[in-house]
Amino acid sequence: MTLLPVNDALDRILKSFSPLEKTTISLDESVGRVLAEDIFSKTDLPLFDNSSMDGFALQASDVNSACDATPSILPVVDDIPAGKMPNKELGAGEAARIMTGAPLPAGADAVVPVEETDFNNRAPGTPLPSKVKIYKAAQHGANIRKRGDDIQHGQSILPRGQRLRAQDLGMLAMLGIAEVPVYRKPRVALLSSGDELTPIGETLAKGQVYDVNSYTLRAMLKSAGCEIIPLGVAKDTPESVRAALSKAKDADLILSSAGVSMGAFDFIKTIIEEDGNLNFWRINMRPGKPLTFGQYHGIPFIGLAGNPVSAFVGFMVFVQPVIRQMLGRGTQAKNHARVRLSDPIKSDGRESYLRAFVYRENGQQYAKLTGHQGSGNLFSMVQANALLIIPAGVKSLKKGAEAEAWLLEE
Repeated sequence: MTLLPVNDALDRILKSFSPLEKTTISLDESVGRVLAEDIFSKTDLPLFDNSSMDGFALQASDVNSACDATPSILPVVDDIPAGKMPNKELGAGEAARIMTGAPLPAGADAVVPVEETDFNNRAPGTPLPSKVKIYKAAQHGANIRKRGDDIQHGQSILPRGQRLRAQDLGMLAMLGIAEVPVYRKPRVALLSSGDELTPIGETLAKGQVYDVNSYTLRAMLKSAGCEIIPLGVAKDTPESVRAALSKAKDADLILSSAGVSMGAFDFIKTIIEEDGNLNFWRINMRPGKPLTFGQYHGIPFIGLAGNPVSAFVGFMVFVQPVIRQMLGRGTQAKNHARVRLSDPIKSDGRESYLRAFVYRENGQQYAKLTGHQGSGNLFSMVQANALLIIPAGVKSLKKGAEAEAWLLEE
């Protein structure tokens, strides 16, 4: 059977997925969620001219000759704390004490920081001085944040498809937005299979291994913003596989690991063919060749290979773009870089994703492999901060050759 190129396989998979429906949630619950609509400002920010310093509001022309030797002396006619409007318009030759963020009084066109005055008593509750000495000239507009300096009414703030970060929530709060339109979380039914799998915390019998992929894939799904429907671990029997898959009725995607290869006890592929349909099941990639895609009772199904690194890489290459598509984020924006190889490398001609560590030296980014590249060697994945992508048909690259690195860390 001809192995399907990676890009062709991904294109086929993505055609089965569309953005999910929108929902509205409170701002406080929205971190990590994906915006379903563009956000535009309905106001100017700042909302009003205000002071960027604790100091004295005045007219710059009144202090244009102020210096240490001959300070300008102005009567203080108002006290403006943050959150309060000024009591009066400021006239020529007058000053008003003003706090950071407080509205600028009409008539004022500059703020002199308190450090440039003789007002040294700054303890809370300090009464308003009757007059103030100004020791430094002020430029027109000094220390004033003008209305609309940051954001103007109608300005685009956050795009649809943006995954909301802490600073985004702060921006939305500043705009007074209490509820946020987001895409519903994708519901992914997660299945592991194999008689050899033992839950962590239990004693391993001879020939048994711990269920690694459930933890790795569950963590990756959570990080990607999914809701998980746990299907557990299916035994290597058709009945057990069918029983597990029957619990995936409300899923947007069924994701499994293992059971999709050519082994005598790999029944997942068989069940998918019997109760659904199979689009393809072998990819020209390393690791992760036995990847399966199809539908089970109308629900899209992706079956990853069982070896831990194969499952990890398969998720990165195929599942992550699917989740992005369901969340309205478009195709996957890989964080790529061109690097030079610290050592020669060999491949088998399949499109390869090799575990590597990327580092910078003398202004150039280099990459070196992180140990054994066997698909069961998870430690080399732990040591890696990148995947080196070796194109199909390339079987070797010399030391110093350029290659493409998919950086795993921001």
